[in-house]
Amino acid sequence: MDQKTLIEGLDNLKVFTGNSNPDLARRICEYLDIPLGDAYVGRFPDGEIDLKVNEDIRGTDVFIVQPLCPPVNENLMELLMFIDCAKRASAARVTAVIPYYGYARKDRKDEGRVPITAKLVANLISKAGVDRVLAMDLHAAQIQGFFDIPVDHIFAFPVLCEHYRSLGLSDVVVVSPDVGGIKIARAYSRKLNIKMAVVDKRRVGPEETEVGFVIGDVAGKNVIMIDDIIATGGSIVQAAKVLKDKGAKDIYVGTTHAVLCGTAAEKLAGAPIKEVAVTDTIPLDGRARQLGERISVLSISGLLGEAMRRIHTNESISALFV
Repeated sequence: MDQKTLIEGLDNLKVFTGNSNPDLARRICEYLDIPLGDAYVGRFPDGEIDLKVNEDIRGTDVFIVQPLCPPVNENLMELLMFIDCAKRASAARVTAVIPYYGYARKDRKDEGRVPITAKLVANLISKAGVDRVLAMDLHAAQIQGFFDIPVDHIFAFPVLCEHYRSLGLSDVVVVSPDVGGIKIARAYSRKLNIKMAVVDKRRVGPEETEVGFVIGDVAGKNVIMIDDIIATGGSIVQAAKVLKDKGAKDIYVGTTHAVLCGTAAEKLAGAPIKEVAVTDTIPLDGRARQLGERISVLSISGLLGEAMRRIHTNESISALFV
């Protein structure tokens, strides 16, 4: 099928999902005003994945929505099988929509005799036959270069910025919890037209960091602390305590991917944090309820849906972030 055929409206666009976040896929379809594709993703008695697309997709533009969140290995295998299924069913183009890219933190060899798992995952997805990838807030931007196919890397900051504008805060500073997050914190600083600060920290173990000092003025100010992922919650909690010690007023935490593994929710619940705003790239489990009214879940379905529409119609995606 040629590109001219692909852009004839949305009738030729199909969206499917595995089991990792079907609610997000449904919300994307609501934005696009199309039905969610009919497919079965189950298990054989021995635990192997059983998958079948229950409608004709020959010659269509297929998008498979599947964040690689826990259980990451199960969800990755579902995605690979879905891609293979769509290609064998003669889809014109297959796009893997990966709101959360699992294994992203293993993006380089930081010591001897370790794998670069982010590259391995990219190889697996590419070899399965996908034509392009749509990802959101990759933990390491260089992961785009691990693919030899088009990768559209989009960001949740328009959704989070709109949320913080709605709060009507005054005397606000955006804070990066580490030096590695300066670039994204600067984007929020420009979008919200506020100053920024940085918490200096160093990693002393796979799940442990040590906070040093704060670069910038936070005394007497409301703080918006931005990170792409909250996994164990240790870094965010330590940074919040340091910011409080430096005289910060209310602390608001914003993150794209709420992995919240282990005791992360408990740590956040006991920290001097007024609100934790997360997006729905990853479905929250019951542990997040420990945060009660202090957690706000923002949907990125409209942003993803618009990006998918623009991919389908060959329009600019970068224009969404001007």
